[in-house]
Amino acid sequence: MEPLLTGIQNDIFSLSGEVTIPQAPPGFKSGFVGIIGRPNVGKSTLMNQLVGQKIAITSPIAQTTRNRLRGILTTPEAQLIFVDTPGIHKPHHQLGEVLVQNAKIAIESVDVVLFVVDGTTSCGTGDRYIADLLCRDVADKVNTSQIPVILGVNKIDQLPQETQLADDSYTQLAQSQQWQTVKFSAKTGAGLQQLQDLLIQQLETGPLYYPPDLVTDQPERFIMGELIREQILLLTREEVPHSVAISMDLVEETSTITRVLATINVERDSQKGILIGKGGTMLKAIGSAAREQIQKLIDGKVYLELFVKVQPKWRQSRTRLAEFGYRVEES
Repeated sequence: MEPLLTGIQNDIFSLSGEVTIPQAPPGFKSGFVGIIGRPNVGKSTLMNQLVGQKIAITSPIAQTTRNRLRGILTTPEAQLIFVDTPGIHKPHHQLGEVLVQNAKIAIESVDVVLFVVDGTTSCGTGDRYIADLLCRDVADKVNTSQIPVILGVNKIDQLPQETQLADDSYTQLAQSQQWQTVKFSAKTGAGLQQLQDLLIQQLETGPLYYPPDLVTDQPERFIMGELIREQILLLTREEVPHSVAISMDLVEETSTITRVLATINVERDSQKGILIGKGGTMLKAIGSAAREQIQKLIDGKVYLELFVKVQPKWRQSRTRLAEFGYRVEES
């Protein structure tokens, strides 16, 4: 499948059927924005809000994002390509090491870094670790003056109206690094226009990297797998989600329906039992909820069939990780 497009315009296709990219107007800005931060600070919710469509999965479970996912926002004056990265944390297995390494690589390959923090908490050791990482890695690899860092304080909707921040710890962190700060709510959208304007200010004049109506460079097949995984995150116990990988076995389109077959891979028989549930009730609930989300994605009817397979210790296996699409990415 092609990468996801919304409101596709005929003029972005050539006669051969290939997508073409129009020339940017004079003064147009463009660039890549790396969204980094600790797990569960709202990075994926933020990117979904910015591009205006759900392309990254969200859940209350930490470390939801596993892949560097690009979301694309095109305005009359700029094109911002957001790189949503896995939450930076201390890895406990091979999968965790791959995810953190990919997040670090993203820091080195963008034009602007948006460091997202949770405004309802104080600046902790995890935030300071990322701040040190930004200063050290950026300084080692490139000229720091060329990669601006913006500190984005999220979840302001959860603070009392009379309170701007939980405390001044994030303000002090930003001042110590000479970073600009913007406060917003990824959930409600408050403050996002200010954030968008600030990001555009940091970009250089550049071309359109993608067609204006493209909202992600990931194929629909990948997004479907993520939507299935999201429902597992939401509906099952906490011990199951991090042990889950989705294999998309078949995506077959017809004029009336899209047929999707997918396998849910887990590490233990007990996890398989939880996912299937008594009489298959849990698997049915996951499939029903995921089908609704996929139908919104493709704007059409979907037949979804799910299978569950045990792959012992797959998170520790480089071979299995590669099979499921988890590799250390190139910068």
